[in-house]
Formats: sequence, structure tokens, C-alpha cells
Amino acid sequence: MRAYSAGGVVFRLVPMRASEQLLLQHEAYAGEHEQAEGAGSMEVVLVGRSHAGIWALPKGTPQPGETAEQVAVREVREETGLEVRLITYVGSISYSFVRDQVRYHKQVRHFLLEAVGGDTSFHDCEYDMVEWFPLHEACRRLTYQNEVHILYQAEEMLSRWLQYQRKERQP
Repeated sequence: MRAYSAGGVVFRLVPMRASEQLLLQHEAYAGEHEQAEGAGSMEVVLVGRSHAGIWALPKGTPQPGETAEQVAVREVREETGLEVRLITYVGSISYSFVRDQVRYHKQVRHFLLEAVGGDTSFHDCEYDMVEWFPLHEACRRLTYQNEVHILYQAEEMLSRWLQYQRKERQP
């Protein structure tokens, strides 16, 4: 049986501390790096089940008539408590599993989503843990390697999107 779901990588940008910004400016002056004005680090939200010891990207199944994008936004809101803005499609993961002697072939479509409101304390009861992690810590925590690959793809896309945003703001 074929099934699909959708979800995504929810990010927020955390401003650098003044000491980190000074170090970057010093390195830029020394010619080691391009100065990243207003730069910060990326954090992503993960959902977890403490009894099972898993951490995952938020995702879920469609309701009748929903597009993959609508599923991703709704499921992320329900599972994390966050309001999000869809940025772009990241990629998909396919896998199989057996439940009640039926083999399912599942495809999960992942989107890059920016947190624009809400609060993780508003998450539903499907997961008992919802936390923000720096990107590399999130990669270490994720239970499934295929989701780690999605996270790295999202990081690359976010970097390009931020560069585009900066260029648009320049006179």
C-alpha cells in the first residue's frame, strides 16, 4: 500500500553574541572570511518521544483534499505549537514498513519552514518533547539518518535563500 505524508525543517535564526560577531569581523579583516553582517546561527525544532528515545522532524498524514504544502504547515503547527511560513520544498524520503501484516511504502515530502510565531509549549500530545537545537546538535540527535540528509539539504537551501534576501535589501 502506498502512503504519503509531509512535514519539514522548521528553523529560526539566532543572532550571534557580540563576542562571536567581533571574532568574525576580525577574521574578515584578516582576509580569512567574508564578513557576515547580521549573521547568526540556525536552530531547528525537533519532536521527540522520551519513552521510545527518538527525535524526528515533524511530519504527518494528509486530510482529504490537502496539498503536501498544506499538510506540512498544519502538521508542524500541531506537533510543535509553532506558526510557520513555507519557504521551499527540500526533498523527500521513501521507506517501507509493515503494520498488521500489510507492507506500506511511504514517501515523506519535506519543506523548509520559518518559525514566525507560536510557542513549543502549545504542541499536541503526539510527542512529549519539542525542542530547539543548533543545526549540528539536531543532526546528532535525529534518530533516522535519512532525516539528517534532509537537514543538510535544508541548511544549504537556507543559506542560498538568506543570500538572496540580503541582496534584495541592498540598494
